[in-house]
Amino acid sequence: MVTHYPSVAISCTEVAPYSAQVSQVTVSDSRYAYSESAILGLKNLHISAQLMEDFLEIARNNTDKDLETCGVLGASLTEETFYATTLIIPKQESTSSSCQALHEEDIFNIQNDRSLLPVGWIHTHPSQSCFMSSIDLHTQYPYQVMVPEAIAIVVAPTDKTRNYGIFRLTDPSGMNVLKECEEKGFHPHRDSSDGRPLYEQCSHVYINPNLRFEIFDLR
Repeated sequence: MVTHYPSVAISCTEVAPYSAQVSQVTVSDSRYAYSESAILGLKNLHISAQLMEDFLEIARNNTDKDLETCGVLGASLTEETFYATTLIIPKQESTSSSCQALHEEDIFNIQNDRSLLPVGWIHTHPSQSCFMSSIDLHTQYPYQVMVPEAIAIVVAPTDKTRNYGIFRLTDPSGMNVLKECEEKGFHPHRDSSDGRPLYEQCSHVYINPNLRFEIFDLR
């Protein structure tokens, strides 16, 4: 079930009755390292099986114009597990390689009214491959400072290898590099002190076919 703003319906979660119905996100692409979520003590995060498809439909007009689209994920925390129950599409300014959310207080108000935690963001690469740019890494950093489980979802409809990826900064490797970086725009980052990649494919994220979510399109 997907509810679109301004419906008064309350977003809620429904956990699949059998664990086999909930699938862990995996990737066979060797370009991306896996996070060791158990070692890091990360809580599991469930996202809807419809999330990427519905977001891509919302972004279609921008994608056709080669413009990025971004959204913010809000989640509830139940029995030490995050459930992403809200997708907020803020007012935004976009180019073919960047997207800037505007009026961020509107995002905060929705999350605050529903007691949601900011567990990450999602954006398109309309004509690029599925990866995290230097700007994406800087966008991800404050999310992960607030909530270590926060994720960055990249949806890349023209990438023939993989059309979406769910990433996070490596911790502490990537987090330390981004913490010390003061550059703006597109730029190269120095290598981490231990040689690890700056970001990785998430292993604490689960695709839940029974997870319902609410969409607020503020554009």
